[in-house]
Amino acid sequence: MEQISILGCGWLGLPLAKALISEGHSVKGSTTSNDKKELLENAGIAHYPIALEVKNFSAPVADFLENSPILIIAIPPKLRGKNKDYSDAQNNSFVQKIKNLIPYIEKSSVEKLLFISSTAVYGEADTIIDENSPTVPVTESGKQLLEIEQLLLANTNFKTTILRFGGLIGPDRNPSRFLAGKENVPNPDAPVNLIHLDDCIGIIKKIIANTVWNEVLNAVTPFHPSRKDYYTQKALEENLIPPTFNHEIPSAGKTIVSEKLARLLDYTFTQPNL
Repeated sequence: MEQISILGCGWLGLPLAKALISEGHSVKGSTTSNDKKELLENAGIAHYPIALEVKNFSAPVADFLENSPILIIAIPPKLRGKNKDYSDAQNNSFVQKIKNLIPYIEKSSVEKLLFISSTAVYGEADTIIDENSPTVPVTESGKQLLEIEQLLLANTNFKTTILRFGGLIGPDRNPSRFLAGKENVPNPDAPVNLIHLDDCIGIIKKIIANTVWNEVLNAVTPFHPSRKDYYTQKALEENLIPPTFNHEIPSAGKTIVSEKLARLLDYTFTQPNL
């Protein structure tokens, strides 16, 4: 089994690392500080404190990548707080942080890179979306993720696969609480595009096992009820106040399909009804 480095052992990265270890891989994992050092090491993960920076970048990246043929980048851009990546694009650019990381990857043993991206790169299309659909992001996060995708795919020093997840649900991300109690919520008839943590991990394991590289893959559960139906039901299941929706403005929203992923990986979603 191969050694794998996971940049970002958070909500996705930590359980992913544990799952890979259970299959016989050795895993190096990073967090932004030493606070989670004991947590990772108790799980059998070699811990490295790495905080990507725009300037004055210094971290044990070379050691983190050493002898790992596979790198998984699973760090979500910071959207809020004093270190957010988007309010000041010049000084807090997620793109620049990845640009600073790339020379380390080029000099390392990494041959294959998996970048966790988002369906936000498609923007606000009102149609069925597959991997050949135009990418017209409207949020700053979507714009920077798309730029990073393009940077990594263009680099010939390693093979890159881009995994575009839909909305993430699972432990600590209970969909019943996303909209419970909210009023005048827009787009009641727009479809949901979600994926459970279990399937996120299952898909990544399949990519590694099947050596599916140099690909762009949507990863969204093929289950697309309307926002109104889905979030109302989830709130009621938890005895929460269901949201109310604005029906005065016509709903618009994309339906993201993952047929390419299912075909290439021979993958069946384990959480089909979310």
